[in-house]
Amino acid sequence: MKIFARPGKTNHLTPLHLTAGSLVAIAASTAFIGATPELEAVPAAKSAADWSSSTYRGSVEVIPAGTGRSGTAQETLDGVVFEDRNKNSTQDANEPGLPNVTVSNGRDVVATDGQGRYELPAYNNMTAFLTQPRGFQVPVDDDHVAQFFYTHLPEGSPDLKYDGIAPTGPLPEAVNFPLVASSATQSPEQSCVIGADVQTYTQQEVEYAREGAFADLAARTDYTGCGALFIGDLVGDDLTFFHQTRELASMLNGPARFLPGNHDIDYDSLDGQHEFDSFRAQFGPEYYSYDTGKTHVIALSTIEYPTAVPAKKSDYTYGLGKRQLQWLRADLAEVPKNKAIVLAGHSPLLEFFYSDEHSTKQLKEIYKLLDGREVIALGGHTHMSENLRAGDLMDGWREKVGEEGLPFTHLTVPAISGQWYDGRVTENGYPTSIQRDGTPPGVLTLDIKNTKITESFTVTGGDSSKQMSLGLNTPAYRQWYEENLEKERGTVPALDDPLAVSRQGLAEDTWLTTNFWMGSTGSAVEVSIDGQDPVAAERTQKMAGERPLSGAEYSDPAAIAEQFVHGGGFAEKTSHLWRLELPDDLSVGAHTATVTATDVHGRSFTEELDFTVIG
Repeated sequence: MKIFARPGKTNHLTPLHLTAGSLVAIAASTAFIGATPELEAVPAAKSAADWSSSTYRGSVEVIPAGTGRSGTAQETLDGVVFEDRNKNSTQDANEPGLPNVTVSNGRDVVATDGQGRYELPAYNNMTAFLTQPRGFQVPVDDDHVAQFFYTHLPEGSPDLKYDGIAPTGPLPEAVNFPLVASSATQSPEQSCVIGADVQTYTQQEVEYAREGAFADLAARTDYTGCGALFIGDLVGDDLTFFHQTRELASMLNGPARFLPGNHDIDYDSLDGQHEFDSFRAQFGPEYYSYDTGKTHVIALSTIEYPTAVPAKKSDYTYGLGKRQLQWLRADLAEVPKNKAIVLAGHSPLLEFFYSDEHSTKQLKEIYKLLDGREVIALGGHTHMSENLRAGDLMDGWREKVGEEGLPFTHLTVPAISGQWYDGRVTENGYPTSIQRDGTPPGVLTLDIKNTKITESFTVTGGDSSKQMSLGLNTPAYRQWYEENLEKERGTVPALDDPLAVSRQGLAEDTWLTTNFWMGSTGSAVEVSIDGQDPVAAERTQKMAGERPLSGAEYSDPAAIAEQFVHGGGFAEKTSHLWRLELPDDLSVGAHTATVTATDVHGRSFTEELDFTVIG
């Protein structure tokens, strides 16, 4: 944040005497903000070097308060949103204000007038922010963290273990938000990186993240416009690690934005007002929105803490809170119906794995607000992958969604930390860390063309062509599973020859399993054995109103073989496992299964599994 004392320059700082409603009315009559700017837009980057050299580094322009301005709850916050043509974070004489840009105090939402001016009610402990419009880019700081906000907390945070927010003093004379024109966010084609649960507890885990997912992202340049959104649990309770999270973000080739999770909380704040102060001091508002291409991204804070006083560390729930829900209504009211909506939060709105237990408190109201829109919802938190499509239904959801099932796609994003950096460390310098549904660690990318959103998963250290794991669920495997079920994972002796099955084992049911990590309703898996005609495999979880299936028969044997022996999650149930019963009459000897998995978008992926039938 950049603070300027410029007593002689007041041409754009005259206080406005307009209501929020009149500002919206004025904005509606002005030109659309996405019109071609006067100067040449910053081009979409073609390489990491291009993005680094063209990065818009800067800050919000804060004009300090003059005498007589107190910063009490009765004050108003005003300023201008402007095109920062020379990228110096200051509105100069030839830099126009931008109309129709929405600005919020975290409760109310207004649109700038024809000169780019806005006015908002001010209150203690607010973070004001603008919604980045299509065709423009907010500045980033030296760590590539997006700068689009100003926090007003005159006395600073109460006494907290991790410091929180330093005193901000009186309400400023003005807060001006700079933007630069950008063809990267104007393009109807976008790639948006979504990272969940970096969750570093130690410096060693910071290095795992650096050598793994962040090294992968440093080599990519497809997300320079939309950037990367990290949806909570940035650290593991020790909030001093926020500095390391920022340093990791400096490796990115695009702007970085962040949301808080339940491990990013100031747990010694018990009043429900300052629980995310340390997060806000480092990363900005705990909820906000931004536009990129024809998509409106809504980043929500979905963890409420505490639920009671005295509180316990785990005393949190999934919810938005009254103020955030008010903001969400106001934000959506400014978004045209023809824009796609990406709704992101730390905890999923609804889950398969915990279908009987967890959902967001305001779920029905959120669904009502989004009715009739093109929406995809994102969550993390649970360290697994879920791809839940419109119409999917689990028994535990009926009261929340009715018999018609989900109204739109819900994605649970696999964790960057995987199963909390557990498992064996690979030669690449990070752990296997296979998660509790059998999905390896990685990041999600939303590829957007106009309003069509296609999700893709990239395994840490790999590419988007690796989308499944194959295994054999044999009687010998199931016996080994049951015998070692109660043992500590990471201490179990390996199963002898997991890719071999006896003739007797074939007769007692042996399945070839495919864990299709982003598989969903609408996906298909086919298996060809030894070049014969392909046969359709069966999805174990139908998503048709039943309860989650778990246990040896519904587990992922490839994941369990790694997890029992080396540590990691416990892949006993998943919504994306397919299996094919092997024929009883397979001949003794070596066989090859060719598996083709086709996702809901029509993309096909093929892998082979060699196995042996023994006499």
